[in-house]
Amino acid sequence: MVDRADGPLRPLRADARRNRERVLDTARALFAARGSAASFDEIARHAGVGVGTVYRHFPTRQALVEAVVGGHVAALVDRGAGLRAAADPVAAFLDFFAFVVDRAAADQALLEAVEASIRAPQPLRAALHDVLAALLARAQTAGHIRADLSAGDVHDLIVGCAATQRRARPRGTHANLLAVVCDGMRHR
Repeated sequence: MVDRADGPLRPLRADARRNRERVLDTARALFAARGSAASFDEIARHAGVGVGTVYRHFPTRQALVEAVVGGHVAALVDRGAGLRAAADPVAAFLDFFAFVVDRAAADQALLEAVEASIRAPQPLRAALHDVLAALLARAQTAGHIRADLSAGDVHDLIVGCAATQRRARPRGTHANLLAVVCDGMRHR
């Protein structure tokens, strides 16, 4: 469906749907590799469409970024929500922490969204914070994660680990760093 200011919602034609998906797939790949700064011209060229097609589906950079990054953030929220009722709250929290770090390290635009240098849709950002805070609180209540950690602290640790992992990916040193950080969050 496409929202028209001058009329009701109309379904996209098959070719327009294919072009929109091509633009999204291309934007995902370019944003993952280089971040949200990829130009509409570059996206159009790689997608094999005209730049007008990109603008027709995504009239602003923010609309395109939200379409791409919003899906990634929603997947993080879903993963965290699925872990909220896990039998082992510490394992659930650390699993979520590592999952977010790995995903953000593999996708520059997602890393930018997690560190808030680009904007993911507000409800998704709030949901990500809420699920992170809930998992942290359960793990702290179990007595195995430091009580002096806040969700903001954990967020900063995610950003730091993901950025470091992204830089270290060719060297393969990120697993040790992640283990050290996870160990440091544990209650002694």
